[in-house]
Amino acid sequence: MAFDPRQVLGAFLTLTMFAMLANMIKKDHFDTMEVKIPDVSTLQFSTIKVTEQSLVSFPRLIKGPWKEDDLELKPCWMNPEFKAKSSKGFITFSLTRGPEYHASQIADAVVVARYLGAALVLPDIKGSKPGTTRSFQEIYDVEKFVRSLDGVVEVVKDKPAEISTGRLTGVRVPNRVTGNYIAEQVEPIFREKGSLRLVTYFPSVNMRKSEEKKDLESVSCLAMFGTLELQPEVHEVVDSMVERLRTLSRKTDGKFIAVDLRIEMLEKRGCQEKITSGRKSCYDPEEIGMFLKRIGFGRDTTIYLTQTVWHSSLDVLKDMFPKTYTKEEMIPADKKTKFLNSENSELEKVLDFYVCSQSDVFLPAISGLFYANVAGKRIASGRTQVIVPAQVVPSLASAADFISPYISKKNHMAYSCFC
Repeated sequence: MAFDPRQVLGAFLTLTMFAMLANMIKKDHFDTMEVKIPDVSTLQFSTIKVTEQSLVSFPRLIKGPWKEDDLELKPCWMNPEFKAKSSKGFITFSLTRGPEYHASQIADAVVVARYLGAALVLPDIKGSKPGTTRSFQEIYDVEKFVRSLDGVVEVVKDKPAEISTGRLTGVRVPNRVTGNYIAEQVEPIFREKGSLRLVTYFPSVNMRKSEEKKDLESVSCLAMFGTLELQPEVHEVVDSMVERLRTLSRKTDGKFIAVDLRIEMLEKRGCQEKITSGRKSCYDPEEIGMFLKRIGFGRDTTIYLTQTVWHSSLDVLKDMFPKTYTKEEMIPADKKTKFLNSENSELEKVLDFYVCSQSDVFLPAISGLFYANVAGKRIASGRTQVIVPAQVVPSLASAADFISPYISKKNHMAYSCFC
């Protein structure tokens, strides 16, 4: 059978066209499907932009709901002018109840001493058990404290002989004491007695921006944020704990979460009353775990808890986030005896306070002064990812939706002290 050459050529061209078409379809569709797309639950997307060069530029992918630190802020308070001591009187006081109270107590004492022209006696630190006391230098750097207040108030390291015997008159002042309060309630007693023992009480958690006179506002800012620094040994322990947590967080680029969650606090009356009244200000381990999952934190996230010793109620959180640790697991072995025993609860609280101040994310499971003062330190250092938990989380919610109002509304006093 003879073949027409034109038919043979036509068949060849047809087959070639089909082959080319098949290759184009594969290239345009199937090859594209082979690209691995990361799990969207671990991503945040920036806005898709339309440009003249290309209709769509693909979004930038960021692993997990982590926020980059902001720039560290600088003190914007004016250094108070030197005020010569106009009185021979002294103000004494003690630090109590943990580091979240210490900065506030110091700020009030410095403001009162400055207003009255009195000398400030270096405080001691009252233990959690009645009758137990430790010296200021066991936790904080004395020289830093004295140096930072040079020209603001005179600081006396040792209690003067004239007030070491006998009982000093005690005066209670509210946290964030004002000039008007000092003039009306404190100054008359000081002029009569010559020296006073100051006790700060906390009628509420008040970390809002100050409305005080400029000089006293500057003094308060300096005292609150510029006087306290850990003494070297305590500083070293905090640094080693933070470093270990970052090492355990390799899968999240060294980032970790700190959660203020203490079981004994959850069981106290304050938390229970607020739960029964419908106002939620304390969250248990399961609620914290579910919240973190819903806003996008993955199973590999490292979590540090302020709870000291592991409690069985934390198991549910560890099931969701296996890299969940307490300070008992993070503290260097050779420091456990000194820092983790029933007599040293103040040291435990100090470790928690400063680790929470340095974490990449801070989440308070319990509202209160610990949360407020950790937020203040974080604002100053640019670590503004402070997330407040919620019971109801919309399906499309992100971590950014739960940033603390201290930061989102800039209503923390730190914003009047730093800029």
